[in-house]
Amino acid sequence: MPFSEVIGQDLAVSVLRRSIAMNRVSHAYLFSGIEGCGKKKTALAFVQAVFCGRDEACGVCSSCRKIASGQHPDLHLLEPDGAFIKIDQVRELQKELSYRPFEAPKKACIIDGADKFNLASGNALLKTLEEPPGNALMILITTERSTVLQTILSRCQALTFHPLPAALIEERLVRDQFPAQAARLAATLCGGSLKRGIEIATDGVLEGRVRFLERVLALELKDIAKVFAAAEEFAADKEGLPGLLELLLSFLRDVLIYRSTPEALANADLALLVEREASRCREVRVMELIEQLMNMRRMLARNVNARLALEVFFMKLAAR
Repeated sequence: MPFSEVIGQDLAVSVLRRSIAMNRVSHAYLFSGIEGCGKKKTALAFVQAVFCGRDEACGVCSSCRKIASGQHPDLHLLEPDGAFIKIDQVRELQKELSYRPFEAPKKACIIDGADKFNLASGNALLKTLEEPPGNALMILITTERSTVLQTILSRCQALTFHPLPAALIEERLVRDQFPAQAARLAATLCGGSLKRGIEIATDGVLEGRVRFLERVLALELKDIAKVFAAAEEFAADKEGLPGLLELLLSFLRDVLIYRSTPEALANADLALLVEREASRCREVRVMELIEQLMNMRRMLARNVNARLALEVFFMKLAAR
């Protein structure tokens, strides 16, 4: 997984490649950006290059092949166990990093979920961040830099990863054999996330989006049973719910901009539905719904009761 496989993050990649070439690799990095924009792929490419001993990994040596297969003994991956990264996980990582490398020039770890430390586990990590054993390389990844503990943030070199341009995502989707029309639409709807673009372009997702939008837009307070039923059904789909809410947010944004720039719709295939909602809703109401939807998404990220959160939002959406 060399740097050449990373798309749309030229600035971050150039910083990392230059640090290797100048032998000035920092001991700790924080990669922040939306989900699916290439943070983890870049982290793996960076470790691969460091272990390979060059600013662009060769991709064919034993070290490169082991990293690509997820089997390198000197690279450790850490993710939240449930909602948080627990102190026992940090202590186990510290133990692993304290050993001498098996074959690489140094130990390395990638912590995916730097915003998921609680106070205890975050404090446990601080000493390792300040004085990595054996000159270990630590890369922390987050989608929410603002929620990373300040004590962790201050000890890392921060790199920001930007949403990917729609044209790059469309090009990659077409290259990966997705139909051109689905690739184009997914690229405009995914918010700069290649991962999300792949999910949207997959068979059935675009059609499911239409059914979802038509159902929630038809909710009315006079039939409150349907409001509660919809909340219960969609809350039960824990994996699919964030994507559905992202699609609803995209649709509401289109409703907001329709009167001024109808040619800029992300949901171009739903122009008639957008037009209908724009004629029914005042701009101030659409703005309020967008704000409430974004607040709900933040609440769901903090593991509040999804069904109750959806009930409250759907009742506001159903109020005409």
